[in-house]
Amino acid sequence: MFRALPALLALLCFAPLAGRAQDAYPSRQVRLIMPFPPGSSTDIVARVMADQLSRKWGQNVFVDNVVGATGNIGAADVFRAAPDGYTLLFSPPTSFATNHFLFKNIGYDPSKWSPLGLVSSVPYMLAARPDFPGSTVKDLIDYARKNPDKTTFASAGAGSTIQLAAVELGRRAGVHFVHVPFRGAAPALTAVLAGQVDFLFDVISTSIPAWKDNKLKALGVGSPEPSEFMPGVATIAAQGYPGFRAVTWFAIAGPPGMAPALVDKINADIRAILALPDVVARIRGIQMKPTPASPADTRKWFDDEAGLWGGIIAAAGIKAEE
Repeated sequence: MFRALPALLALLCFAPLAGRAQDAYPSRQVRLIMPFPPGSSTDIVARVMADQLSRKWGQNVFVDNVVGATGNIGAADVFRAAPDGYTLLFSPPTSFATNHFLFKNIGYDPSKWSPLGLVSSVPYMLAARPDFPGSTVKDLIDYARKNPDKTTFASAGAGSTIQLAAVELGRRAGVHFVHVPFRGAAPALTAVLAGQVDFLFDVISTSIPAWKDNKLKALGVGSPEPSEFMPGVATIAAQGYPGFRAVTWFAIAGPPGMAPALVDKINADIRAILALPDVVARIRGIQMKPTPASPADTRKWFDDEAGLWGGIIAAAGIKAEE
């Protein structure tokens, strides 16, 4: 017993110091890696969060666009970082729920992320070229049946959720759409606007302006409920495909092994930011919804989404290399 006394005294002496060190986070600059190019809706939300976290923490939080390999390069950088909270990941589903089904070696294990919180979500719009001869999902399916192997859809690349949503719709309807991949969502949308491709799934944030200007036809919305931002446009689920869901989302995570107290602190700060009226207004201003969640609920979300998209990928036999 007496031999253990020095160790016990040392532990009691250093415990307050450890607590103060934890409370002091962050004491220096924080790197928020966003694994896609700047300028996208993902990047916009990442920068809103970085700005607000900088204000809350009194330390600079800067967005670092580490681009490449469908987000895998940036995600792998975070995965290999020290679990001290100074290198974090802001990403759509790719890093959390889809890429591990598509690539053999992604450089990280999505089951080991330290989930820090969901940020926002946005449904996909099923958008057709402006001169498409129809205005509903049924019209699109009928057109595809009359034009076998000729009805085209654009995507942001093989394995993107934009592609997966179209593949799932075709699978449910029993029709085949011809995939036309592009290097990103912006050129894919441009091709549909120009009438070069029949349709695509695109986040409503970027497609709504063209739809309002009658440069694009909205055939349906991928969320389970109608979107308040697109009055009068029915969900795809309500148009004969119950359970169909095509929604994308954004989350923040850290490397494996982050201390639970640090995870809880960052999560509490994220949730507090998402409750600020000006932040809510900025996120809703780009037709997204704030989606605050606890670390446990964020992990469950990752797992549920992986089940959804992984099932689609397996059923269609999709590989990112195709």
